[in-house]
Amino acid sequence: MTGAKGPDELRRQIERTRSELGDTVEELAGKMDVKGRARARAADLRDKAGAMTVQLRSSAAQAGHTVHDRATQAGHKVQDRAAQAGHKVQDRTQRAGEITQGKASETGTALERRAQHSVPQPVRPLVMAAIRHPRPVLIVGAALAAVVVVSWRYPKK
Repeated sequence: MTGAKGPDELRRQIERTRSELGDTVEELAGKMDVKGRARARAADLRDKAGAMTVQLRSSAAQAGHTVHDRATQAGHKVQDRAAQAGHKVQDRTQRAGEITQGKASETGTALERRAQHSVPQPVRPLVMAAIRHPRPVLIVGAALAAVVVVSWRYPKK
């Protein structure tokens, strides 16, 4: 600052100095207001925490959708593979059943031929019926075996 060249300039310098002093006093008062600064800082931190909460929720929701989509895709893959494996098992089982049925038919035919040549005439119809319909014969045989085992195991005294 240089000296004033007139009363008007001196008044302007005084006003400017007063204004600068007022600003300085306000800054010092603001720095001395610990409560006010703490409140302002707390408000800033609350705003930042709120923004972070919104951002974290958004990220979590997006991650949840991503995980859900991936799990759905994995489930579809597993389901497709299981269906393919099921079809393979079904095809193999069907082929095995056809082979078994063919061999059983061949065995039945061979048994019938043998029975016609080697079984005596009086029991031949019974043996032929047993060859053609083995299930009832097996059931009756199992029942007779059970009766024999029970009578052998628990004899009458």
